[in-house]
Amino acid sequence: MKVKITKPDSVLFEGDVKMAQLPGTGGLFEILNNHAPIISSLEKGSIRLVTNDGEEKLFEIRGGVVKGQQNDILILVQ
Repeated sequence: MKVKITKPDSVLFEGDVKMAQLPGTGGLFEILNNHAPIISSLEKGSIRLVTNDGEEKLFEIRGGVVKGQQNDILILVQ
């Protein structure tokens, strides 16, 4: 699935991943390939991505929102 993480002034990440773990308002949750459509607020914490080749990437955020549908995930963060 395609993931883009963006701040107001820059793009932090853009690429294909097999898993995204996000700090949601109700706790951590994961988005995998073919996930149901989702919109959620994010709290302070870490976004963890696992790329298709198994590389793990971590991004510290202060909050934000995520929108996902049809394996296209957009994450807007502070």
